[in-house]
Amino acid sequence: MRIVRLTPAIEKKLLGARQEHDEKAQRIAAEIIRDIRRRGDAALLAWVKRLDGVDLQRESLWIGEDEIRAASKQVTSEFLGALKQAARNVRRVAEKQLPRPWTMEVEPGVKIGQLVRPIDSIGCYIPGGQFALVSTLVMTVVPAQVAGVRHIHVACPRSNAALLAAAGVLGVTRVARMGGAQAIAALAYGTKRVVRVEKIFGPGNRFVTAAKQLVSSDCAIDLPAGPTEAIVLAAKGNPCWIAADLLAQAEHAPDAGSYLVTSSTGLARQVQTEVGRQLQRLPTTNPAQISMKRAGAILVAPSIRAACEFVNRFAPEHLSLPDNGEALLKQIHATGTVFLGPWGAQPLGDYASGSNHVLPTGGWARRRGGLSTADFVKCIAVQTIGRQGFNSLADAVETLAASEGLIAHRNAVRVRR
Repeated sequence: MRIVRLTPAIEKKLLGARQEHDEKAQRIAAEIIRDIRRRGDAALLAWVKRLDGVDLQRESLWIGEDEIRAASKQVTSEFLGALKQAARNVRRVAEKQLPRPWTMEVEPGVKIGQLVRPIDSIGCYIPGGQFALVSTLVMTVVPAQVAGVRHIHVACPRSNAALLAAAGVLGVTRVARMGGAQAIAALAYGTKRVVRVEKIFGPGNRFVTAAKQLVSSDCAIDLPAGPTEAIVLAAKGNPCWIAADLLAQAEHAPDAGSYLVTSSTGLARQVQTEVGRQLQRLPTTNPAQISMKRAGAILVAPSIRAACEFVNRFAPEHLSLPDNGEALLKQIHATGTVFLGPWGAQPLGDYASGSNHVLPTGGWARRRGGLSTADFVKCIAVQTIGRQGFNSLADAVETLAASEGLIAHRNAVRVRR
Protein backbone atom coordinates (compact mmCIF):
# COMPACT_ATOMS: atom_id res chain seq x y z
CA MET A 1 0.00 0.00 0.00
CA ARG A 2 1.71 3.17 -1.18
CA ILE A 3 2.25 6.30 0.93
CA VAL A 4 1.48 9.54 -0.91
CA ARG A 5 1.66 13.19 0.09
CA LEU A 6 -1.83 14.70 -0.13
CA THR A 7 -1.21 17.57 -2.53
CA PRO A 8 -3.78 19.45 -4.66
CA ALA A 9 -2.61 17.45 -7.69
CA ILE A 10 -3.12 14.11 -5.92
CA GLU A 11 -6.54 15.19 -4.65
CA LYS A 12 -7.59 16.27 -8.15
CA LYS A 13 -6.53 12.89 -9.51
CA LEU A 14 -8.42 10.95 -6.82
CA LEU A 15 -11.61 12.95 -7.18
CA GLY A 16 -11.43 12.96 -10.96
CA ALA A 17 -11.08 9.19 -11.19
CA ARG A 18 -14.47 8.71 -9.53
CA GLN A 19 -16.20 10.97 -12.05
CA GLU A 20 -15.12 9.03 -15.11
CA HIS A 21 -18.13 8.01 -17.18
CA ASP A 22 -18.36 4.26 -17.65
CA GLU A 23 -19.38 4.32 -21.29
CA LYS A 24 -18.98 0.57 -21.77
CA ALA A 25 -21.28 -0.29 -18.86
CA GLN A 26 -23.81 2.29 -20.02
CA ARG A 27 -23.79 0.94 -23.58
CA ILE A 28 -24.20 -2.71 -22.56
CA ALA A 29 -26.86 -1.94 -19.96
CA ALA A 30 -28.80 0.15 -22.49
CA GLU A 31 -28.73 -2.71 -25.01
CA ILE A 32 -30.06 -5.17 -22.44
CA ILE A 33 -32.80 -2.80 -21.28
CA ARG A 34 -33.96 -2.11 -24.86
CA ASP A 35 -34.08 -5.81 -25.65
CA ILE A 36 -36.12 -6.71 -22.56
CA ARG A 37 -38.52 -3.83 -23.12
CA ARG A 38 -39.03 -5.00 -26.69
CA ARG A 39 -39.10 -8.80 -26.34
CA GLY A 40 -40.04 -9.28 -22.69
CA ASP A 41 -39.55 -12.72 -21.19
CA ALA A 42 -37.82 -14.12 -24.27
CA ALA A 43 -35.06 -11.53 -23.92
CA LEU A 44 -34.93 -11.88 -20.13
CA LEU A 45 -34.43 -15.64 -20.33
CA ALA A 46 -31.74 -15.26 -22.99
CA TRP A 47 -29.76 -12.66 -21.01
CA VAL A 48 -30.10 -14.59 -17.74
CA LYS A 49 -28.76 -17.72 -19.44
CA ARG A 50 -25.92 -15.83 -21.10
CA LEU A 51 -24.81 -13.65 -18.19
CA ASP A 52 -26.05 -15.41 -15.05
CA GLY A 53 -25.52 -18.96 -16.30
CA VAL A 54 -29.08 -19.96 -15.35
CA ASP A 55 -31.30 -21.81 -17.83
CA LEU A 56 -34.81 -20.66 -17.00
CA GLN A 57 -36.21 -23.13 -19.50
CA ARG A 58 -35.21 -25.84 -17.01
CA GLU A 59 -35.59 -23.92 -13.76
CA SER A 60 -38.39 -21.65 -12.64
CA LEU A 61 -37.58 -17.95 -12.63
CA TRP A 62 -39.12 -17.59 -9.16
CA ILE A 63 -37.77 -19.82 -6.41
CA GLY A 64 -40.56 -21.80 -4.77
CA GLU A 65 -41.57 -21.43 -1.14
CA ASP A 66 -40.71 -25.10 -0.55
CA GLU A 67 -37.10 -24.43 -1.60
CA ILE A 68 -36.97 -21.38 0.65
CA ARG A 69 -38.25 -23.38 3.64
CA ALA A 70 -35.85 -26.25 2.92
CA ALA A 71 -32.87 -23.86 2.92
CA SER A 72 -33.23 -23.25 6.67
CA LYS A 73 -32.26 -26.89 7.24
CA GLN A 74 -29.04 -26.44 5.27
CA VAL A 75 -27.59 -23.68 7.44
CA THR A 76 -26.25 -23.76 10.98
CA SER A 77 -28.06 -22.59 14.08
CA GLU A 78 -25.20 -20.11 14.57
CA PHE A 79 -25.99 -18.54 11.19
CA LEU A 80 -29.69 -18.26 11.99
CA GLY A 81 -28.91 -16.72 15.37
CA ALA A 82 -26.54 -14.17 13.84
CA LEU A 83 -29.07 -13.33 11.15
CA LYS A 84 -31.85 -12.77 13.66
CA GLN A 85 -29.63 -10.54 15.81
CA ALA A 86 -28.66 -8.44 12.77
CA ALA A 87 -32.27 -8.18 11.56
CA ARG A 88 -33.46 -7.22 15.05
CA ASN A 89 -30.97 -4.36 15.25
CA VAL A 90 -31.73 -3.13 11.73
CA ARG A 91 -35.44 -3.25 12.54
CA ARG A 92 -34.99 -1.18 15.70
CA VAL A 93 -33.10 1.52 13.81
CA ALA A 94 -35.60 1.42 10.94
CA GLU A 95 -38.50 1.95 13.33
CA LYS A 96 -36.74 5.01 14.74
CA GLN A 97 -36.19 6.38 11.22
CA LEU A 98 -39.80 6.00 10.07
CA PRO A 99 -41.37 9.43 9.35
CA ARG A 100 -44.39 10.18 11.51
CA PRO A 101 -47.74 11.74 10.59
CA TRP A 102 -48.39 15.17 12.06
CA THR A 103 -50.81 18.10 11.94
CA MET A 104 -50.24 21.76 12.75
CA GLU A 105 -52.24 24.96 12.54
CA VAL A 106 -50.07 27.46 10.68
CA GLU A 107 -52.61 30.24 11.34
CA PRO A 108 -56.24 30.26 12.49
CA GLY A 109 -58.33 28.19 10.11
CA VAL A 110 -55.35 26.77 8.17
CA LYS A 111 -54.20 23.26 9.13
CA ILE A 112 -51.39 21.42 7.38
CA GLY A 113 -50.75 17.77 8.01
CA GLN A 114 -48.60 14.92 6.80
CA LEU A 115 -49.73 11.41 5.89
CA VAL A 116 -47.13 8.67 5.67
CA ARG A 117 -47.90 5.95 3.14
CA PRO A 118 -45.64 3.09 2.03
CA ILE A 119 -44.58 2.48 -1.54
CA ASP A 120 -46.75 -0.38 -2.78
CA SER A 121 -44.17 -2.56 -4.56
CA ILE A 122 -40.38 -2.62 -4.58
CA GLY A 123 -37.52 -4.65 -6.01
CA CYS A 124 -34.53 -5.54 -3.84
CA TYR A 125 -31.40 -6.32 -5.84
CA ILE A 126 -28.98 -8.64 -4.03
CA PRO A 127 -25.47 -8.91 -5.51
CA GLY A 128 -24.44 -12.50 -6.15
CA GLY A 129 -20.77 -12.63 -7.06
CA GLN A 130 -18.71 -15.26 -5.28
CA PHE A 131 -21.34 -15.25 -2.51
CA ALA A 132 -24.87 -13.86 -2.38
CA LEU A 133 -24.86 -10.94 0.06
CA VAL A 134 -27.23 -11.95 2.83
CA SER A 135 -26.54 -8.67 4.61
CA THR A 136 -27.97 -6.68 1.70
CA LEU A 137 -31.17 -8.71 1.90
CA VAL A 138 -31.53 -7.68 5.55
CA MET A 139 -30.65 -4.04 4.85
CA THR A 140 -33.27 -3.65 2.09
CA VAL A 141 -36.09 -5.95 3.19
CA VAL A 142 -36.31 -5.03 6.89
CA PRO A 143 -36.78 -1.25 6.37
CA ALA A 144 -39.34 -2.04 3.66
CA GLN A 145 -41.29 -4.20 6.10
CA VAL A 146 -41.12 -1.53 8.80
CA ALA A 147 -42.44 1.00 6.27
CA GLY A 148 -45.35 -1.30 5.41
CA VAL A 149 -44.43 -2.14 1.79
CA ARG A 150 -46.90 -4.80 0.63
CA HIS A 151 -45.06 -6.38 -2.30
CA ILE A 152 -41.33 -7.09 -1.95
CA HIS A 153 -39.62 -8.77 -4.92
CA VAL A 154 -36.03 -9.96 -4.51
CA ALA A 155 -33.64 -10.59 -7.41
CA CYS A 156 -30.32 -12.39 -7.03
CA PRO A 157 -28.30 -14.07 -9.79
CA ARG A 158 -26.90 -16.81 -7.55
CA SER A 159 -29.06 -17.46 -4.52
CA ASN A 160 -27.52 -19.93 -2.07
CA ALA A 161 -28.84 -21.71 1.00
CA ALA A 162 -27.83 -18.84 3.30
CA LEU A 163 -29.71 -16.24 1.25
CA LEU A 164 -32.83 -18.40 0.95
CA ALA A 165 -32.76 -19.26 4.63
CA ALA A 166 -32.53 -15.54 5.40
CA ALA A 167 -35.46 -14.91 3.06
CA GLY A 168 -37.45 -17.49 4.98
CA VAL A 169 -36.64 -15.92 8.34
CA LEU A 170 -37.65 -12.48 7.02
CA GLY A 171 -40.84 -13.78 5.45
CA VAL A 172 -39.81 -13.07 1.84
CA THR A 173 -41.59 -15.33 -0.67
CA ARG A 174 -40.61 -13.71 -4.00
CA VAL A 175 -37.00 -14.45 -4.96
CA ALA A 176 -36.03 -14.46 -8.64
CA ARG A 177 -33.06 -16.18 -10.27
CA MET A 178 -31.81 -13.17 -12.22
CA GLY A 179 -29.13 -10.55 -11.87
CA GLY A 180 -27.31 -7.76 -13.66
CA ALA A 181 -28.87 -5.15 -15.92
CA GLN A 182 -31.40 -7.77 -17.05
CA ALA A 183 -32.88 -7.98 -13.54
CA ILE A 184 -33.05 -4.19 -13.24
CA ALA A 185 -34.80 -3.94 -16.62
CA ALA A 186 -37.34 -6.64 -15.74
CA LEU A 187 -38.15 -5.04 -12.38
CA ALA A 188 -38.39 -1.55 -13.84
CA TYR A 189 -40.56 -2.35 -16.88
CA GLY A 190 -42.09 -5.73 -16.12
CA THR A 191 -42.61 -8.83 -18.25
CA LYS A 192 -45.24 -11.55 -18.17
CA ARG A 193 -43.20 -13.33 -15.49
CA VAL A 194 -42.01 -10.28 -13.56
CA VAL A 195 -44.37 -7.68 -12.12
CA ARG A 196 -43.24 -4.10 -12.60
CA VAL A 197 -42.22 -2.42 -9.33
CA GLU A 198 -42.30 1.22 -8.30
CA LYS A 199 -38.80 1.50 -6.85
CA ILE A 200 -35.58 -0.54 -6.96
CA PHE A 201 -33.18 -0.85 -4.04
CA GLY A 202 -29.77 -2.39 -3.51
CA PRO A 203 -26.18 -2.09 -4.76
CA GLY A 204 -24.57 -3.99 -7.62
CA ASN A 205 -21.71 -4.04 -10.08
CA ARG A 206 -21.03 -1.37 -12.69
CA PHE A 207 -23.65 -2.79 -15.07
CA VAL A 208 -26.32 -2.84 -12.36
CA THR A 209 -25.44 0.74 -11.40
CA ALA A 210 -25.60 1.83 -15.04
CA ALA A 211 -28.94 0.08 -15.52
CA LYS A 212 -30.43 1.70 -12.42
CA GLN A 213 -29.42 5.13 -13.66
CA LEU A 214 -30.88 4.42 -17.12
CA VAL A 215 -34.29 3.27 -15.81
CA SER A 216 -34.53 6.00 -13.16
CA SER A 217 -36.69 8.23 -15.35
CA ASP A 218 -39.36 5.50 -15.41
CA CYS A 219 -38.79 3.66 -12.11
CA ALA A 220 -37.52 5.21 -8.91
CA ILE A 221 -34.19 4.02 -7.51
CA ASP A 222 -32.65 4.34 -4.07
CA LEU A 223 -29.24 5.87 -4.78
CA PRO A 224 -26.22 5.38 -7.04
CA ALA A 225 -24.06 2.70 -5.44
CA GLY A 226 -20.66 2.35 -7.08
CA PRO A 227 -17.42 0.79 -5.84
CA THR A 228 -17.03 0.62 -2.06
CA GLU A 229 -15.06 3.44 -0.40
CA ALA A 230 -13.53 3.65 3.06
CA ILE A 231 -11.43 6.29 4.76
CA VAL A 232 -9.78 6.02 8.16
CA LEU A 233 -8.94 9.51 9.45
CA ALA A 234 -6.47 9.52 12.33
CA ALA A 235 -3.27 11.09 13.62
CA LYS A 236 -2.68 8.14 15.93
CA GLY A 237 -4.20 4.77 16.67
CA ASN A 238 -3.67 1.02 16.55
CA PRO A 239 -1.94 0.25 13.21
CA CYS A 240 -3.16 -3.35 13.26
CA TRP A 241 -6.79 -2.37 13.65
CA ILE A 242 -6.59 0.43 11.09
CA ALA A 243 -5.00 -1.89 8.53
CA ALA A 244 -7.67 -4.51 9.16
CA ASP A 245 -10.45 -1.99 8.49
CA LEU A 246 -8.82 -0.88 5.25
CA LEU A 247 -8.46 -4.46 4.06
CA ALA A 248 -12.02 -5.34 5.05
CA GLN A 249 -13.54 -2.79 2.67
CA ALA A 250 -10.96 -3.51 -0.04
CA GLU A 251 -12.18 -7.10 0.00
CA HIS A 252 -15.45 -6.14 -1.74
CA ALA A 253 -14.01 -5.74 -5.23
CA PRO A 254 -10.82 -4.92 -7.14
CA ASP A 255 -12.02 -1.33 -7.71
CA ALA A 256 -12.86 -0.67 -4.06
CA GLY A 257 -11.05 2.30 -2.54
CA SER A 258 -9.51 2.13 0.96
CA TYR A 259 -7.55 5.09 2.30
CA LEU A 260 -5.82 6.12 5.50
CA VAL A 261 -5.73 9.91 5.73
CA THR A 262 -3.32 11.10 8.40
CA SER A 263 -0.99 13.91 9.37
CA SER A 264 1.48 11.46 10.92
CA THR A 265 4.21 9.94 8.75
CA GLY A 266 5.00 7.57 11.61
CA LEU A 267 1.46 6.16 11.66
CA ALA A 268 1.52 6.00 7.86
CA ARG A 269 4.60 3.78 7.89
CA GLN A 270 3.24 1.58 10.67
CA VAL A 271 -0.05 1.00 8.86
CA GLN A 272 1.76 0.35 5.57
CA THR A 273 3.82 -2.37 7.25
CA GLU A 274 0.76 -3.86 8.93
CA VAL A 275 -1.23 -3.96 5.67
CA GLY A 276 1.57 -5.94 4.05
CA ARG A 277 1.78 -8.31 7.00
CA GLN A 278 -1.98 -8.98 7.04
CA LEU A 279 -2.13 -9.38 3.27
CA GLN A 280 0.36 -12.22 3.51
CA ARG A 281 -2.00 -14.07 5.83
CA LEU A 282 -5.03 -13.68 3.53
CA PRO A 283 -5.81 -16.23 0.78
CA THR A 284 -3.88 -15.53 -2.41
CA THR A 285 -7.13 -15.27 -4.40
CA ASN A 286 -8.57 -12.60 -2.13
CA PRO A 287 -9.64 -9.51 -4.13
CA ALA A 288 -8.09 -7.28 -1.48
CA GLN A 289 -4.64 -8.06 -2.85
CA ILE A 290 -5.57 -6.48 -6.16
CA SER A 291 -7.61 -3.65 -4.70
CA MET A 292 -4.95 -2.38 -2.32
CA LYS A 293 -2.56 -2.01 -5.24
CA ARG A 294 -5.05 -0.30 -7.54
CA ALA A 295 -7.23 1.89 -5.33
CA GLY A 296 -5.73 1.85 -1.87
CA ALA A 297 -3.35 4.48 -0.54
CA ILE A 298 -2.09 6.15 2.60
CA LEU A 299 -2.47 9.90 2.20
CA VAL A 300 -0.30 12.13 4.38
CA ALA A 301 -1.93 15.55 4.81
CA PRO A 302 -0.10 18.65 6.08
CA SER A 303 -2.47 18.84 9.08
CA ILE A 304 -5.54 17.18 10.54
CA ARG A 305 -7.60 20.20 9.51
CA ALA A 306 -6.46 19.75 5.91
CA ALA A 307 -7.27 16.05 6.20
CA CYS A 308 -10.82 16.84 7.35
CA GLU A 309 -11.30 19.28 4.48
CA PHE A 310 -10.21 16.58 2.02
CA VAL A 311 -12.60 14.07 3.58
CA ASN A 312 -15.51 16.47 3.12
CA ARG A 313 -14.64 16.98 -0.54
CA PHE A 314 -14.16 13.25 -1.09
CA ALA A 315 -17.39 12.42 0.83
CA PRO A 316 -16.58 8.74 1.43
CA GLU A 317 -19.08 5.95 1.87
CA HIS A 318 -17.46 4.84 5.15
CA LEU A 319 -15.43 6.99 7.53
CA SER A 320 -13.66 5.77 10.66
CA LEU A 321 -12.48 8.15 13.38
CA PRO A 322 -10.63 5.81 15.76
CA ASP A 323 -8.91 8.60 17.70
CA ASN A 324 -10.31 11.91 18.99
CA GLY A 325 -13.51 11.09 17.12
CA GLU A 326 -15.91 13.49 18.85
CA ALA A 327 -13.68 16.47 18.12
CA LEU A 328 -13.06 15.49 14.50
CA LEU A 329 -16.74 14.74 13.93
CA LYS A 330 -17.54 18.44 14.39
CA GLN A 331 -15.49 19.14 11.26
CA ILE A 332 -17.12 16.42 9.11
CA HIS A 333 -20.23 17.12 7.07
CA ALA A 334 -20.09 14.73 4.10
CA THR A 335 -19.92 10.95 4.50
CA GLY A 336 -22.27 8.00 4.28
CA THR A 337 -21.62 6.69 7.78
CA VAL A 338 -19.15 7.37 10.61
CA PHE A 339 -17.56 4.89 13.00
CA LEU A 340 -16.45 6.60 16.19
CA GLY A 341 -13.72 5.17 18.40
CA PRO A 342 -11.20 2.35 18.03
CA TRP A 343 -13.74 -0.42 18.61
CA GLY A 344 -15.91 0.60 15.64
CA ALA A 345 -14.71 -2.03 13.21
CA GLN A 346 -16.36 -1.23 9.89
CA PRO A 347 -17.74 -4.77 9.33
CA LEU A 348 -19.92 -4.29 12.43
CA GLY A 349 -21.88 -1.74 10.43
CA ASP A 350 -21.85 -3.91 7.32
CA TYR A 351 -23.73 -6.63 9.16
CA ALA A 352 -25.23 -6.17 12.57
CA SER A 353 -24.99 -2.78 14.31
CA GLY A 354 -28.39 -1.78 12.94
CA SER A 355 -27.26 1.12 10.78
CA ASN A 356 -28.00 0.54 7.10
CA HIS A 357 -25.06 -0.45 4.91
CA VAL A 358 -26.60 0.73 1.61
CA LEU A 359 -24.71 4.03 1.41
CA PRO A 360 -23.89 6.75 -1.13
CA THR A 361 -20.62 6.42 -3.05
CA GLY A 362 -18.81 8.47 -5.66
CA GLY A 363 -19.27 11.73 -3.75
CA TRP A 364 -23.05 11.39 -3.41
CA ALA A 365 -22.64 11.72 0.37
CA ARG A 366 -22.34 15.46 -0.27
CA ARG A 367 -26.00 15.36 -1.33
CA ARG A 368 -27.74 12.63 0.66
CA GLY A 369 -27.32 10.08 3.43
CA GLY A 370 -27.61 6.33 3.41
CA LEU A 371 -30.69 4.21 2.94
CA SER A 372 -33.37 4.64 5.60
CA THR A 373 -37.00 3.76 6.17
CA ALA A 374 -37.93 7.16 4.76
CA ASP A 375 -36.85 5.91 1.33
CA PHE A 376 -39.69 3.35 1.40
CA VAL A 377 -42.55 5.75 2.13
CA LYS A 378 -44.26 8.78 0.63
CA CYS A 379 -45.06 11.79 2.77
CA ILE A 380 -48.34 13.31 1.58
CA ALA A 381 -49.30 16.85 2.57
CA VAL A 382 -52.91 17.36 3.69
CA GLN A 383 -54.37 20.89 3.74
CA THR A 384 -57.51 21.65 5.72
CA ILE A 385 -58.67 25.22 5.21
CA GLY A 386 -61.80 26.60 6.86
CA ARG A 387 -63.70 29.81 6.18
CA GLN A 388 -61.57 31.81 8.59
CA GLY A 389 -58.42 30.49 6.99
CA PHE A 390 -59.71 31.24 3.50
CA ASN A 391 -60.50 34.84 4.43
CA SER A 392 -57.05 35.23 5.97
CA LEU A 393 -55.20 33.92 2.89
CA ALA A 394 -57.38 35.27 0.06
CA ASP A 395 -55.89 38.75 -0.34
CA ALA A 396 -52.29 37.49 -0.33
CA VAL A 397 -53.06 34.72 -2.83
CA GLU A 398 -54.89 37.04 -5.23
CA THR A 399 -51.98 39.48 -5.15
CA LEU A 400 -49.35 36.79 -5.75
CA ALA A 401 -51.38 35.10 -8.51
CA ALA A 402 -51.83 38.42 -10.32
CA SER A 403 -48.08 39.11 -10.10
CA GLU A 404 -47.47 35.90 -12.05
CA GLY A 405 -50.17 36.63 -14.59
CA LEU A 406 -52.24 33.62 -13.50
CA ILE A 407 -55.66 35.20 -13.59
CA ALA A 408 -57.58 31.91 -13.36
CA HIS A 409 -55.73 31.21 -10.12
CA ARG A 410 -56.90 34.59 -8.77
CA ASN A 411 -60.42 33.89 -9.98
CA ALA A 412 -60.63 30.54 -8.14
CA VAL A 413 -60.14 32.52 -4.93
CA ARG A 414 -62.25 35.53 -5.91
CA VAL A 415 -65.41 33.52 -6.78
CA ARG A 416 -65.51 32.18 -3.21
CA ARG A 417 -65.65 35.62 -1.59
